[in-house]
Amino acid sequence: MSQIFRTYFGLGSNLGDRLDNLQIAIHQLINNGVHIDEFSGLYETPPWGVLNQPSFLNSVVSGMSDLSASELLIVVKEIEKMMGRDMLAERWTERIIDIDILFIGDQTITSDELTVPHSLIEERAFVLVPLCDIAGHLVNPVTDKTSLEALTALDIQSKKEVVKIAEWPWT
Repeated sequence: MSQIFRTYFGLGSNLGDRLDNLQIAIHQLINNGVHIDEFSGLYETPPWGVLNQPSFLNSVVSGMSDLSASELLIVVKEIEKMMGRDMLAERWTERIIDIDILFIGDQTITSDELTVPHSLIEERAFVLVPLCDIAGHLVNPVTDKTSLEALTALDIQSKKEVVKIAEWPWT
């Protein structure tokens, strides 16, 4: 019998109809075995890593799934490909959709393909701000900090750049 885990996903888009891209990604997660039931607000954020590109829309969603970590990764990669993401593009460049697996229950996974919790969560206000909308109490099993504690530790400027543009349901 498979275990069921609460899984958190970070979503981002900065090409095309960004809002539509996020909504399509959520529907595809639902259609592929993730019962999404928590939705952060919708945020506009500056690019991270490679700066010369359009702003992103970001959100965090969460749901229950009995898929294994490797199955979730396959689902995420297939959704990104189906939506037209260039899988060979340079890291952190513009994209139609980006889906990051942030947490799978309290699992810790380190492999060439997947690191859970996501290794850069605590450096990224564009992940922590929406994550705190739905799970400020969530403890990172690697750092033993809550999402809110990690967000509080970030510099003020990076938090100010994450601008809420809508509550769920987004319109």
